[in-house]
Amino acid sequence: MISVLIPVKNGGADIVRCLEAVRRQRIDEEFEVVVVDSGSTDGTPERARRLGAILHEIPPEEYSHGATRNLLRELARGEALVYISDDTLPVADDWLATLVAALRSGPDVAGAYGRQIAHPDALPSEQYYLEFLYGPEPRVQRAGQQEELTLETTMFSNANAAYHREALDAFPFADDLRWAEDQDFVRRALFAGRTVVYEPRAAVLHSHPYTIRTAFDRFFDSGLGARRTYLAGGPPARRALTSSLRRYAIGELRWLWDEGHAAQIPYAVVYELAKLAGMQLGIHGDLIPQRVKARLGLATHPHGRRG
Repeated sequence: MISVLIPVKNGGADIVRCLEAVRRQRIDEEFEVVVVDSGSTDGTPERARRLGAILHEIPPEEYSHGATRNLLRELARGEALVYISDDTLPVADDWLATLVAALRSGPDVAGAYGRQIAHPDALPSEQYYLEFLYGPEPRVQRAGQQEELTLETTMFSNANAAYHREALDAFPFADDLRWAEDQDFVRRALFAGRTVVYEPRAAVLHSHPYTIRTAFDRFFDSGLGARRTYLAGGPPARRALTSSLRRYAIGELRWLWDEGHAAQIPYAVVYELAKLAGMQLGIHGDLIPQRVKARLGLATHPHGRRG
């Protein structure tokens, strides 16, 4: 059995579109949809029930990315656990079958994740960002040694991902991270000799209208967890990150020019510098007083949202 698991708070029209797309999936296997709502005030619980989801409610203060997804695992009946964000929209009716097939593609696979495509009205910089991270080529990620842990090998996203229950039982999500509980899982699974699979054909629409400030906050949260995820490999991981950032910056400028978005370049420069500043500040977050750190990041933003 497959369980589709969704954390949500005030999902609005997004959760309706998401659940309707999940209901349309064509797959020769029974699946359930489980939703954990953390204090919605917009009628989201009623919408979820009406669309056939199994609903569980928790107080807002009990929510965290890791703990709530662990709770969803406990509530689920399936052996294949598929996590999506409430604002994702599967683009095809075989999305679920394709993602689960990737999960089951080898005996050592612990998890699989799919492509994220920006909505047509997303900012050009957001479109490029998602294309850079989630391109059209499939891959298998492995890392048997510390120095092999990089941005590329630990890449994963619970906005569109599937896990074997036994893998999550062995490596439950950390509940002490603001962000990147999925990539922290990958680090531990890879060290245990497992692999993760990226399957671009299992695609969803998913992007955010980040402002310069919220982009800074989002990458601050990412930086806070970096030493347990994409910088866990030490100096080689830092060199790999620097190389990726350089390639990203040059690629985005070229892409904006080639795609007719040259007028966006000044804004894109400021936007990307804000993201870089947030990431670097988060990476050195142990030097920041706790009272200051508590005022930064997306901790108070809508639950379940993820870029």
